[in-house]
Amino acid sequence: MNSSPSAVSILLFFTVIAITLAITYWAKKRSRTTSELYAAGGQIKAWQNGWAIAGDLLSASTFLGGMGMFFFAGYDAVIYMFAPLLGFIVMLGFVAGPMRRLGRFTFVDAAATRLSPVPIRIIGALSALAVTLMYLVGQMLGVGGLIEIMFGIPYEAAVVLVGMLMVIYVAFGGMLATTWVQLTKAVLLVFGVTVLGVLALSHLNFSMDELYRRASEVHKLGAALLQPGGLGLSGLESASLSIALILGMPGMPHILMRFFTVPDAITARRSLAISITIVGFVYYVVVFILGPAGVALLAANPAYTNASGMVPGGSNMVALHLAHFLGGEVLFGLIAAVAFATILAVVAGLTVAAASSISHDLYAKVFARGAVSETKEKLVFRVSTVLIGLLGVGLGIAFKGQNILFLTGLVFSIGASACFPILIMAMYWSRLTTPGAVAGGATGLALSVGLIVLGPSVWVQVLGNASPIIPLSQPAIISAPAAFLVMIVVSLLTREPDRLRVAQPA
Repeated sequence: MNSSPSAVSILLFFTVIAITLAITYWAKKRSRTTSELYAAGGQIKAWQNGWAIAGDLLSASTFLGGMGMFFFAGYDAVIYMFAPLLGFIVMLGFVAGPMRRLGRFTFVDAAATRLSPVPIRIIGALSALAVTLMYLVGQMLGVGGLIEIMFGIPYEAAVVLVGMLMVIYVAFGGMLATTWVQLTKAVLLVFGVTVLGVLALSHLNFSMDELYRRASEVHKLGAALLQPGGLGLSGLESASLSIALILGMPGMPHILMRFFTVPDAITARRSLAISITIVGFVYYVVVFILGPAGVALLAANPAYTNASGMVPGGSNMVALHLAHFLGGEVLFGLIAAVAFATILAVVAGLTVAAASSISHDLYAKVFARGAVSETKEKLVFRVSTVLIGLLGVGLGIAFKGQNILFLTGLVFSIGASACFPILIMAMYWSRLTTPGAVAGGATGLALSVGLIVLGPSVWVQVLGNASPIIPLSQPAIISAPAAFLVMIVVSLLTREPDRLRVAQPA
């Protein structure tokens, strides 16, 4: 494949940037209050929020990482793609409605309703920051490889470029701009994967049997490509990954914030049902059609693979090479633009969540104890956005070369161990106390982050040590139960004398 950019690729790439900047300019004039900045004034319609939630979830890990993981490890990509749908069901049944009724801007608002707000906001904000920053890393990996392969720009420069755009979108347009960027990106992504899927099947006589036979013939795993085990995960690690993805989904701060952008709890549930349908469709096409098609059409093609059998730019770039194979420079440019829009939308949502944790949960509610003007809180939000952008760029460069989808599993481990236990127990267990919530949340956060740092993904692959201190690559099976256990034990041993009595969610 010719790595030099075509006029079509350049045009579509900058068209995406122009559209998103225009949306930001439009939204800036409508984001005057903190409610509009954090939650788009709570006036987003169900269908709009449904597409925006889908846009939030359908990240670089879904599109680029999902196809890349199938190209590398085969069937095990299914775990990463479909376990979160079970988490979506948990969110629909137990989280969306109650959280919309109890909270205002962030998931910590809901958790702090009947507990001492200061300690809960501190541990909740730290947990949200850990999740969003780690999630940002995956998006930066995707965009770095994407721009590098499109324009020959160094990976580090590409990451810096997206960091700058991310800051502009969020600091000026807030949640309203983020919503419309996510909505637009989700529509483009559904269109893009549909086109790729139809064209890929047309090369294989529209036969799924032919697709899987060809893929098995050319991949180093052979028939095992279509069987579990390609990632080499032990039974313990597979179970841990499943726990992380199922419980981590209803613990994602940037997804949870979307429930405050709609007028009421019923609309929140409707929007989530719409997003489940969209996400399920994309997951199916990516895993069962595009993943195998990437293997069948590229794996043994010397024009798209090197001597080691990998595509230029690494496994995360399989989607772009497949697009070039199926439709030349035009489709390559279109899919590259869609992938770029995907990353821009998700980093915007993540940045809103992270900056809100700093400006709303920490600054306004903890340090200022609510005695702060909207003008000052908006200023802190925008300064926080810049800081989050700098951190995201630095972490994106540090984790260069990692598979996006694998990193997503680690992100969900933190969400399942820190954010989800605090939220679900605060909403549904009347005996929960502030010491219990703080101790459990801190345990989940410390264990999940600590085990990730000491495990193979950071200790070996990022820090360059010969072997990990903790060999477990997925920590949720330890950190999530530990968080719940500590929360229960400490709550039973303590009392909440000043607790606000509120009705439990229906």
